[in-house]
Amino acid sequence: MTRKLLSGQVLLGGTAVLAYLGLVKLLLHFLFNGGYGYFRDELYFLACGEHLDWGYVDQPPLIALLAVITRALLGDSLFALRFFPAVAGAMTVLVTGLMARELGGGRFAQGLAAVSAIVAPAFLALDSIFTMNAFELLFWALGACVVVLILKGEDPRLWLWFGLIAGIGLQNKLSILFFGFGVVVALLLTPNRKYLLSKWLWLGGLIAFVISLPYFLWQFRYGWPMLELLRRGQLYKNYPISPLEFFSGQIIEIHPFNFPIWLAGLGFFLLCKEGRRYRVLGWAYVVMFVVFVVLKAKTYYLAPAYPMLLAAGAFAIETIIHQHQWNWLKPVTIGSLVAGGIVTVPFSLPVLPVGTFIKYQDFVGVKPPPTERHEFGRLPQLYADMFGWENMVATVAKVYGSLPAEERTKCAIFAGNYGEAGAIDFFGKKYGLPKAISGHNNYWLWGPREYSGEIVIALGVSKEDLQEVYEQIEVGAAIVGAYAMPYESDLPVFICRKPKMSLQELWPTTKNYI
Repeated sequence: MTRKLLSGQVLLGGTAVLAYLGLVKLLLHFLFNGGYGYFRDELYFLACGEHLDWGYVDQPPLIALLAVITRALLGDSLFALRFFPAVAGAMTVLVTGLMARELGGGRFAQGLAAVSAIVAPAFLALDSIFTMNAFELLFWALGACVVVLILKGEDPRLWLWFGLIAGIGLQNKLSILFFGFGVVVALLLTPNRKYLLSKWLWLGGLIAFVISLPYFLWQFRYGWPMLELLRRGQLYKNYPISPLEFFSGQIIEIHPFNFPIWLAGLGFFLLCKEGRRYRVLGWAYVVMFVVFVVLKAKTYYLAPAYPMLLAAGAFAIETIIHQHQWNWLKPVTIGSLVAGGIVTVPFSLPVLPVGTFIKYQDFVGVKPPPTERHEFGRLPQLYADMFGWENMVATVAKVYGSLPAEERTKCAIFAGNYGEAGAIDFFGKKYGLPKAISGHNNYWLWGPREYSGEIVIALGVSKEDLQEVYEQIEVGAAIVGAYAMPYESDLPVFICRKPKMSLQELWPTTKNYI
């Protein structure tokens, strides 16, 4: 009897329940991550993995290293490529639930926090593709969990762990600097400013600095290209979002049904007596929110801050339920989240055939908030950027194959952006194509390879721009994609001959950091 009882406790204990919920999240991604196709950025990161370095124009080196590891261990299928992001997403769910426990939450609070993390559309979307964002969510959640432990009065040497997490996080994406900045400012605003005098905090900062130093030295060596990219992105690419749009984007992307939970979490940190010791996390969120609004950041940039709010909100709701003995509210709360998650999941995971999704989107009447100044088609950019790549490469291959043999040996394929170039690099081997060149981001640093520019197949570039460099330009084909982004459809493929200058002379003018 005792063994059975202990076995039941293990199977139904808080940690076990969180593990089961993490597996639910993992299973969702394993079942549906391959529903459409490769995402634009995934193709670029695979190309970066073929040019391992300490840094890149638009990101630190970790994602490229993970691309190499993934291909070595699992291959480069969609399932393989998205395996580790799915695992990171499951771990984020687990950490969110554990954070609720550390705040004082019981089994219901832990489960509610985990379920809220599962249904959050931004989390589902970011964990469904091979990008830095999936790992960013986990690093921020781990960092917040360490801060909770420190504020509880645990060993201040935990700042060393915070530094380790921040350092690795900086090798993934620079955005964790905003989290660190928010925590430091929040420490100054609260009695916890005493930690700023702790040697352990400064040693943690030193650990983060040492780990991330190679990347910053790379940036210095190449003239801080990330700063140029961010500046040009704000001027020419990113959608100029208002403070109200940014706030409403938080509600939509974390899920409207999660809004009361994370708002309760913010209230717990900032207003409740019980949350006073954790006030640093509440002020850190406020600081980051204000900074992102001032910078007119994309709405999903703040998404990694929500695991800590969802954990705190789940604990606050559990406390209210217990105080008023509203036990009936437990299944209602969980049930409504699950129901709401089912309604919104097609917007984050490709669970529906694309034609069905378009009809569903029109029926629901909800579209994700815009993040860039592009014209959009029938699909949101998350999905549109998963379509048309192999068709594009096949079309380019037909043009390439139509060239005389002597021209093919010296023909370069110039792509207007890293998605097009990455697609040619990834799918091109199947079609007998050489590697692409491009002026976009790190492709520009990789240079024109050995090509002279005597003959070039160009796509994603206007004819007017090509006429400044080539005397003879003809259209070899047109790329048509039913669901791709509009600027990737009806795209002419040009054959360019008789250059006015060599490709090496032209190359400095092709740089496009954005």
